[in-house]
Formats: sequence, C-alpha cells, structure tokens
Amino acid sequence: MSAQTVVTIDQAAVSALSSSKGEPAWLSELRKEASVLAGQLELPVLEKTKIERWNINSYGNYKSSEAVASFDALPEAVRALVSAESQNLIVQHNSSVVFRKLSPELEKQGVVFTDLETAMKTHGDLIKQYFMQAVKVDENRQTAIHAALWNGGAFLYVPKNVVIEEPLQAMFFADDASATIAPHVLVIAEANSSVTYVDNFASSVSGELTLNGIVEVFVKPGAQVRFASVHHMEKGVTDLQYRRAIVENDSRVEWIIGEMNAGNTMSDTKTDLRGNGSTSDAKVINVGSEDQKLNITTRAVHWGKNSESDMITRAVMRDEATAIINGITKIEKAATGANGQQTERVLMLSPKARGDANPILLIDEDDVKAGHAASVGQVNPEQVFYMMSRGISKQEAERLIIYGFLAPVVSEIPVEQLQQQLQSVIERKLGR
Repeated sequence: MSAQTVVTIDQAAVSALSSSKGEPAWLSELRKEASVLAGQLELPVLEKTKIERWNINSYGNYKSSEAVASFDALPEAVRALVSAESQNLIVQHNSSVVFRKLSPELEKQGVVFTDLETAMKTHGDLIKQYFMQAVKVDENRQTAIHAALWNGGAFLYVPKNVVIEEPLQAMFFADDASATIAPHVLVIAEANSSVTYVDNFASSVSGELTLNGIVEVFVKPGAQVRFASVHHMEKGVTDLQYRRAIVENDSRVEWIIGEMNAGNTMSDTKTDLRGNGSTSDAKVINVGSEDQKLNITTRAVHWGKNSESDMITRAVMRDEATAIINGITKIEKAATGANGQQTERVLMLSPKARGDANPILLIDEDDVKAGHAASVGQVNPEQVFYMMSRGISKQEAERLIIYGFLAPVVSEIPVEQLQQQLQSVIERKLGR
C-alpha cells in the first residue's frame, strides 16, 4: 500500500488573502477550518483508481490577473473560445475573474450573474445559506482543499418566475502553472424560474497544474436548470471536479458534460432528487488518449415520490488510455413511484486501451422502476463493412460511427460555438 502525501496549506497565507479580499468573517473562518481539515482528511476513494499516484497537489499560489474593460482586451486565446456577441459572460484568467457582463434586461429582472468573489461581498447573506452545502467541506481532502483555496468562480441567481432564454456563459482559462485555479460555481434558481448555464475550461500551460473545482446547483420548486460544461485542459493539468444538484418538488436539472481533457480526470456528478415529481437528465461523454486515466461517476439519489432520473455516459478510449465509468442510481425508502434509468457505454479503439463500465442500482423501496445497460467493446466491423459497401472508406466509416456514438451529448450543447469547439476537440483527440 503506497503512502499518501499529505498536503500542507499555509493557514496564515489563507487568512491574509481572505482579509485582503474583504471577505465576510464567516467565509474567512470557513477557509481557516478547511485548511486544517485538508491536513487531516483522507483522499477520496475512487473505484479501481489510485488517485494518490496522480499529480493532485500542484496548486501554486493565488495570482490575480488584471481586469479588462472590454471583450477585445481579453487574451487572444480566450477570445477564440467565447462569443463576442454574448450579452452574459464571465471570464476567469488563472486565479481571478477579469471580465463580467450581464445584459441590462436581466439585471432589471433581478438576475445576478457575477464572479463568486464579488458576490460574497454584495450578496453574502444569501450565499452563506448555500455555499458548501451540496458539497460538504469535510467530505474528503480534496473538498477541504477547495474550500480553503477556491478563487474566482461564478454566482448565478435567478429570481422567482424569471425565464431566461439566452444561455449565460463562463470561461475558465489557465496559462500559468504556478497560479492556483479552483473556481466555485454556485447556481440558485428560485421557484418556477428557468435558465441555461454553460461553461468552458481550457488551458495553455507549461508544467503541472491541479484544477480543483466544485459546482453547486439548487433548483427550487417548479424551476428548471440546464447546466452544460466542456473541459479540455492540457496533459499537464489534473482535473478534479465535484458537481452537485439539489432538486426540489416538480423541478428539473439537466447535466450536459464533455470531459475532453488530455490529463488525468476525476469527475463526480450527483443529483439529489429531494422533491416529489423532481427529475434529472445527465449526459456525459469522454474521450481518452495516450496514457490518460479517467474516473467518471454519475449519480442520482431519489428521495421524492414519482421522481425520475436518466443517465447516459459514453466514452471513447484510444492508445493506452483507461476509463472507469460508474453509474449509480439510489432509490431511498419511501420514494415510491421513482424511476431511475442509466446507460454506460465504452468504445475502445486500441487493443491497449481499457474501459470499465460499472452500473449500480441500490434500491430500498418496492414500488419503483429501475434499469441499466452497460457495454464495453470495439467498433462494430459489420457496421463498417455495410458502410464500405455503400462507397464509404473504412476510415470515414469508423469516424462516422464514433461521432454517432457521441452525438447524444454533442448535439445537446446549447451554444453553437461551444458545440463546434467540442467537435474540434474530439477530432483532435481521436487523431482524425
């Protein structure tokens, strides 16, 4: 058994940074407590993955980037990844948010969309009710480290009965491996509201970096939240992500996740269906290459009566990449009428690639429906032969089959530019 490296966080530095930002006393205390816990708690236990062998302690230091007044002043690499026409946009460059924009129309309706650091000062009492509540500080060492070091991030608040048609976007970009990047995204959708949030993670770094991010989504009765996220960090970046949603009566959350990193990736996306009639839909895709290690978990926990969940995860592995794909549906006692479905499929393009699909059903109630499907295999030669018989080359036939395999998620990305970027990343990772 290998020894786990214990990370030491400079508590004085954490307190000094919190003070310099003018954070509320409760947040400063939380950071302090979390920095102590980071040296006491164990690493998360991942199915068939030795995370202690990963680069998980390259956090660097907080480095503030200079804010810009206009989109044109953003770094060229950032401008290439987001739309200049977006009326609702947040950009984080390394440790700090450098650009934010919210349309006057949404502002008049009471919508708040800004970086979380700013929101802590302007809406601190509201945020205190929700911050690190869906994901607990003491869940494991990585969540404690995040609570101590988080920076930048995004805060989205949608008032009661407000329906937002246009997606709100955030961009998180790292180009300095010595700068801490640990964004926290907090979304609160009040009763009968509706919103689509999209974010994009990218990097251009030389050296090793650990990205430690947390997402918390609170969906009030009758509300709907669509959350889309694409990660395409470079090989030197280890990406650790916890996403949680708490869904109340007759409300709905949709997850659309593209884990397209080149480095090792841990992704854990969980929905707590607390309310009666609550629903969730999660679609996740992954493409692994070279010697990359992926551990991807999607969960749905049913507490409410007549709650429904559907989870689809698809992974394509090439070279010597390894993927552990976990789908967990838990139906608690008294969650009568619940319906939980899940599908995990892994497509391997190399004899040295490895894929492991693990569907898990945990049922504590009789009056429910639950099902799962899982498969691990290679491109179907009969499909390739059929397409070749229609005049399509073998390479093009395989390409079309792979894209068709991933299409259920790619087609759901709600921003066309990001959808095109995802398509480009897929082509690059597949070397096609």
